[in-house]
Amino acid sequence: MDKALNTTGRVLLALYFLLPGIMKFVAWDMHVALMVKHQMMLIPLLLAAAGVVQIAAALLIMANRYTAISALVLAAMVLLININLHDFWNFSGIEGAHEQQNFVKNLAIFAGLLLLAGHSWKTSFQRN
Repeated sequence: MDKALNTTGRVLLALYFLLPGIMKFVAWDMHVALMVKHQMMLIPLLLAAAGVVQIAAALLIMANRYTAISALVLAAMVLLININLHDFWNFSGIEGAHEQQNFVKNLAIFAGLLLLAGHSWKTSFQRN
């Protein structure tokens, strides 16, 4: 049961990054517009890098390879995205509430990635 729960959780968490990573390329203009709205710089470079990192890390996590490192990379990315794209403190009303909800949700995902990294790190060293 433990293995099934861990695998299911790991794959579902990876899907959360795989699908948006793909969508960064499929809906490029929409993502560029969001980044412009938040006054980001180097948009094409950052958007492409984010998509590649999300796809690669998600596939590695799904395959249970380099899971701890992949989870930590995604955790760092979540923090950067949270600060730059879910800056609820710069908005009011419904938009501010929506950005705050996304910010808090991403903190939970960040926590899940830290748990995955810690668990994966621990189990990879127990095997050796």
